[in-house]
Amino acid sequence: MFPAAALALTLIPSVAGPLAAPAQADPAARATVTEDPGVLAVSVPATRKAPGYTVDIATDELALTTQRAGEVALGTARGDTGGLRFRSAGHWQHATEVTDWRWQDGVLTLTADTTLDGATVTARLTPTADRYQLDWDVQGGSPDQLGLAYDLSSGGHWYGHGEAETPQGGPGVNQPWPLDTGEVDHQTFGPASYNMIDPFWYTSKSTGLHVDTGDVMDVALNKGGDGLGTFTVESPDTYKATVFVESTPLEVYRDYIGIVGKPSKSDATYEQYAKPLWNSWAQFYTKVDQEKLLDYATDLHDNGLDGHTIQLDDKWESNYGNLTWDPTTFPDPKGMSDKIHDMGFDFGLWVTLWINLDSANYQYAADHGYLLMDAKDTSKPCEVTWWNGRAGIIDLANPDAKGWYEGNLKKLMDTYDVDGLKFDTRFFDEKCAPHEGHQATDYQELGTRLADEFDLQGAGIRVHWNRTAHEAGFVTRQVDKGTGWDSLQAATTQNLAISTIGYPFVESDMIGGSSSQPPPSKDVLVRWAQSASLMPLMYASTSPVDTNDTTTGQKVDYDQETVDLYRQAIKTHEKLAPYIWDQVRSTLRTGDPIMRPLFFDYPKDKESYTVTDEWMLGPAVLAAPKLSTGATRTVHLPSGTWYDVNHGTVIHGPKNLKGYAAPLGVTPAFVNLKAKGAAKAIKALKRDDVPADSS
Repeated sequence: MFPAAALALTLIPSVAGPLAAPAQADPAARATVTEDPGVLAVSVPATRKAPGYTVDIATDELALTTQRAGEVALGTARGDTGGLRFRSAGHWQHATEVTDWRWQDGVLTLTADTTLDGATVTARLTPTADRYQLDWDVQGGSPDQLGLAYDLSSGGHWYGHGEAETPQGGPGVNQPWPLDTGEVDHQTFGPASYNMIDPFWYTSKSTGLHVDTGDVMDVALNKGGDGLGTFTVESPDTYKATVFVESTPLEVYRDYIGIVGKPSKSDATYEQYAKPLWNSWAQFYTKVDQEKLLDYATDLHDNGLDGHTIQLDDKWESNYGNLTWDPTTFPDPKGMSDKIHDMGFDFGLWVTLWINLDSANYQYAADHGYLLMDAKDTSKPCEVTWWNGRAGIIDLANPDAKGWYEGNLKKLMDTYDVDGLKFDTRFFDEKCAPHEGHQATDYQELGTRLADEFDLQGAGIRVHWNRTAHEAGFVTRQVDKGTGWDSLQAATTQNLAISTIGYPFVESDMIGGSSSQPPPSKDVLVRWAQSASLMPLMYASTSPVDTNDTTTGQKVDYDQETVDLYRQAIKTHEKLAPYIWDQVRSTLRTGDPIMRPLFFDYPKDKESYTVTDEWMLGPAVLAAPKLSTGATRTVHLPSGTWYDVNHGTVIHGPKNLKGYAAPLGVTPAFVNLKAKGAAKAIKALKRDDVPADSS
């Protein structure tokens, strides 16, 4: 039975902490709760800054349906799956009939039976102007996991998440966009993950979900084509979620940034935005030595393939974690560094906190208590397996360990004139125990602060899931991609996913891909360089001049056209740098992503919600590079007045340009003539053979 006194109450919601944003504090935002047969309705009226919404709560089976302007915008699953679900004794259960409810001090408290005898669910819904908090617990039944399940179609298309693990090879060669058009099966979605991820998702119907947890999650979207989104926390503790309800996806994104923070600075310099970083990984993998690296740098320099840094990646150390040179492959590292500097490049090194068991530094670190300890036996160091063997991990929460590691890095850099570092691997592993007084989530913050002391040279770093990572303003590099067309396409949609969970300074994986695969074909390499020229930064490795296939040892001969077109892409990006730098400064003010989906700028353009091979670079540039075989493509232009930089013509949108000619030497791009920065973008992108008065 429901308390009769609670049939219709009006209260001003009270909120505390970071969710009390200005829009929520608007005194006009007065929530009401009403009861009809089979449903409770929580109604939040529109304000000057928020559209208003209603949450209908089915009482026969605890399910939540969010509506805006009378239309469904998000709904939990029903039936056998259940919307509020939990695992007990290896079996999934879920909330059923609502048996009691109370509306007090702006919080709706619900009690529901479940499919498990002796277990009940208590849920608390706190509505505010543009979102509501949903916290819930299970009493009885000894659950070990709690999760929310949504009907994906209720929200339209789904985005966010970051780098997604998929049955089709994601995140390396597959990144569905929108997420519901593919499958996501991400069973170790957590703060220590190597993947760039945040527990935030948003929809084409301008709703969003943020799960506030420091535990590992099991996230699945449309797994096996089931049409469901399940967001399961591997913990019996209170499930804490925020559901955003806005008028546009961009406003949902801004709500999330209001919680997790925006960059306080850009870690990369103007030059690092303007020119590529050349990293040795995809060029040599671990088959690198001093002679090869110098030859690599010389060829790039002599062929006018500009860049700000030559960065030596994996396999320069005597043993992993020693931070000393292999004297056989690098007999004169200082002389090598000097020669690289003489060519006008900075010099950088790849480093890791993981120390292999056979390294001299391992025993020293273990003897001094500098390593993370094993979660199951805290009397011994934690041992982890990675792509280079078995290792221990330096405990950054131990000030002495951090000081020792930093001291080794700075000595290395000072001795060999190293300008910056590429930090790789993770800062924590769930097999390890956090330092006393710390949690697993703290290590993302500790790693962020460590890296922030060094020049990352545009290689960026992979930290996430905490405010410090968002505010640090690091460049974000993607997980390694393959070297085929599928990887180029995944690199594009993955940048959209990463940038719209709050990491705006994105770059693709190394141009041409990596993943220990044979070098890319000429067309893939050129198209990748062209697409990267219209992204915030260019991250390069495979040289179009002198490359060997490390899988066969055979030389790869790219022709002169490859070199010329790659050089042209570099020059295009460098000319665009003043416009890009304007976007960097704008992002520091607003938190908005630089590279973003079309619908962030054109939310009423329905077709843009499923475009996978175009993006906005700031407000003025629409990038539509060719990302597949062939010499033509269809370009979708939203409403506006667009300048075609390749033809010097003006096009009025919305319009689909079918069969747009895009031979290998053409990179389709368009400038919104009425957008801020249009003149600067046209100056950078207009082809030399386009008449000066065309615009």
